[in-house]
Amino acid sequence: QVQLVESGGGLVQAGGSLRLSCAASGRAFSSYAMGWFRQTPGKERNFLAAISWVGDNTYYADSVKGRFTISRDNAKATAYLQMNNLKPEDTALYYCAAALGRGLRAAYDVDYWGQGTQVTVSS
Repeated sequence: QVQLVESGGGLVQAGGSLRLSCAASGRAFSSYAMGWFRQTPGKERNFLAAISWVGDNTYYADSVKGRFTISRDNAKATAYLQMNNLKPEDTALYYCAAALGRGLRAAYDVDYWGQGTQVTVSS
């Protein structure tokens, strides 16, 4: 089993920045691809970004390219999402996710989810 705990959400003005953290425990952190998703009430959980431990490859949804950066620190068993130039439409509950033995590009790829952290961007 893998446990994921997000932190770093909060209230920020449009144009500002936040860094989300996802601390992993329970199994070897380096064995999993990691990703970030977000969801608003009544809507689907959408893919934002993913990082592969082998080769450190990254992939981003078009909506966040150039603004969000995913990274990892294996020594701390933690993944991060640096969010810059935030917009009101970025307001959502943000989830980190882990996938073993597959690519991480959609919710059905996910083996483990964090509990979510709220990000609110004011105008």
